[in-house]
Amino acid sequence: MIKYDYLIVGAGLFGSVFAYRARQAGKRCLVIDKRPHKGGNLYCESIEGINVHKYGAHIFHTSNKEVWDFVNKIVEFNRYTNSPVANYRGTLYNLPFNMNTFNQMWGVTTPAEAQAKLEEQRAEVRRMLNEREPQNLEEQAQLLIGKDIYEVLIKGYTQKQWGRECKDLPAFIIKRLPVRMVFDNNYFNDKYQGIPIGGYNKLIEGLLEGVEVRLNTDYFADRAELESLAEKVVYTGPIDEYYDYRYGKLQYRTVSFETTIENTSNYQGNAVVNYTDVAIPYTRIIEHKHFEMFGAEVDACPRTVISKEYSAEWKPGMEPYYPVNDELNNALAAQYRALTRREQNVIFGGRLADYKYYDMAPVVERALAVEV
Repeated sequence: MIKYDYLIVGAGLFGSVFAYRARQAGKRCLVIDKRPHKGGNLYCESIEGINVHKYGAHIFHTSNKEVWDFVNKIVEFNRYTNSPVANYRGTLYNLPFNMNTFNQMWGVTTPAEAQAKLEEQRAEVRRMLNEREPQNLEEQAQLLIGKDIYEVLIKGYTQKQWGRECKDLPAFIIKRLPVRMVFDNNYFNDKYQGIPIGGYNKLIEGLLEGVEVRLNTDYFADRAELESLAEKVVYTGPIDEYYDYRYGKLQYRTVSFETTIENTSNYQGNAVVNYTDVAIPYTRIIEHKHFEMFGAEVDACPRTVISKEYSAEWKPGMEPYYPVNDELNNALAAQYRALTRREQNVIFGGRLADYKYYDMAPVVERALAVEV
């Protein structure tokens, strides 16, 4: 018996934004999720009074005022600015690559000196390539940023992130790198960025207010019965699983976290520190309080929570995080996307259903654009 206009599979960001819009339009929605909580990878766990990003650092950023106004209508966002630091064998470098980075790397103090050093290193790579196009990520990165920065800040981190040598990764993964000739550590170019005041759970709760949600509910365990409840399905899970892996399984990278409570008010002085030496097994350390606490607030909270982040190859039973957008997987994903165009009563959306790496703002933008 049909009770709902939409069965929304997944209580993550795409599903939650769609549910909000559908409810505003007077539609009846049932949101289901196999996890025991709402929010998908945005879910935060409160530890020591700190909102811990359970599935990794999430920083909202956009230049789209409509998207920014929409999320701030649900919950006000704070002033957090993403300014990560890279640790290479005990030496700290600012990211993205800017005048602070170049000063730390080469001792240069003016944009002209930094540009000259970069051009010198790029010319060396061009001579090595002998006018041919870069064949892999290592060659592409060195052509963009030179050997020194590649060796210290890109090579080890990228190998850990992808589980492959940079020489074995395709060049297109790193077609461009931000290079800024200013002393500005703001990582994003977007006009707006921040974290919801009170954490991401506030955003999800606001989006799903008044919407029926069933947790610990596996769509594939009871698919026929669940689908019989609604006129249409909004599907946000893995696209290959929806089609029972008809053409084979898509590949992902996954992430695991080692989260600990530290008996200090300030562990590393920054929300995100990347560890770029391949000998360090984790890719970065996240200190969660710095997303929402500033100035005296940091010291007022006597303990802190950190998460060491480890990248690994995805296997069944793990959470899929990052699509492996190489040529093989992109071709396979295209086959699955062709199947979705034949669906009359199913809307696909989100990182897993589209098999694309999305930041949060494009997910919201896409969910706002779908006809309800």
